[in-house]
Amino acid sequence: MTTTPLPRKGSTPDCGNPQRRAVIDIGTNSVKLLVAGVSGGHVRPCVEKSEQTRLGSGFYETHRLQPESIEKTALAVASFASEAAKWNPESIRVIATSAVRDALNQSDLIEAIHRASGLNVTVISGEQEADWVFRGVTTDRSLLSDPLLILDVGGGSTEFILGKGSVQHFRESFRLGTVRLLEQFPPNDPPLPEQWNACRKWIDDFFRTQIAPSLTPHLSGFPPGSIRLIGTGGPTTILAKMQLALESFDRDRFEALQLSREVVQHHRRHLWKLTLRDRQTIPGLPANRADVILMGAAIFESVMEFFQFPNLKISTRGLRFAALLDQDCPHGRLTP
Repeated sequence: MTTTPLPRKGSTPDCGNPQRRAVIDIGTNSVKLLVAGVSGGHVRPCVEKSEQTRLGSGFYETHRLQPESIEKTALAVASFASEAAKWNPESIRVIATSAVRDALNQSDLIEAIHRASGLNVTVISGEQEADWVFRGVTTDRSLLSDPLLILDVGGGSTEFILGKGSVQHFRESFRLGTVRLLEQFPPNDPPLPEQWNACRKWIDDFFRTQIAPSLTPHLSGFPPGSIRLIGTGGPTTILAKMQLALESFDRDRFEALQLSREVVQHHRRHLWKLTLRDRQTIPGLPANRADVILMGAAIFESVMEFFQFPNLKISTRGLRFAALLDQDCPHGRLTP
């Protein structure tokens, strides 16, 4: 489990705002907690935690969540609910994304979570997820003046959102994720060159047939070179930690970071040459993410080369920020 608490003052947790809320986000790879103070479109985190439960493990052949993964996920949610309660939030919201919305037996997980924690789960659509990712990332006011292509790379899906300011011009969730790819292209240890070639060819084909036909016309509506590529989600944070050789979470340093295409290529090539054990020794790379980072790096390298983006800016905001704000704000506006 990774934890990112802010300092507490006195005996009562305080994150600087009485409108304190919590969200627990159930993803394909991990369960994440965010407790924050919310006011006027601003989110001030109090505590952020993540626990890898690998809910999507063994999922993509049967489209059924496995009993062991369900149990681990329900226990993680219950633990995070107890942690959130210490901060006296006005609400604790539980949301679930790709693997759960695609699961034939999603009710098994929902019922297990309710038994373990007493909480209800909202399974959000891919479009809702993409909308919230955009709104969460753009709580960073420095990103409001430029057109952005935001990628939220998760375990089971990747959200592509194009927008500027508060207006979204394109948003869609695609079935492209790190756990999904890892199960589709299980590598040797170390990975073989032909395995990388097969994975990259599949990703490029997916971009060409599934993503580019709908996204490219919207990209062409902006001047060449004006769109900034923004990455958010677990693999993005790991790339930032690796680049800075940081074991801890540092939002300010991560969000000041921009990775060139050459740097992302270097990380991908290096990772795909190493054994799992060697990857687990890389500074900044959590040992339990040393398998899925292969696919996270592959997705970002492929996106930057396919769509010719020179740089990748890091964002540590996204889905969970907007899930807390959603009680105050209407859904984002999507324009033609």
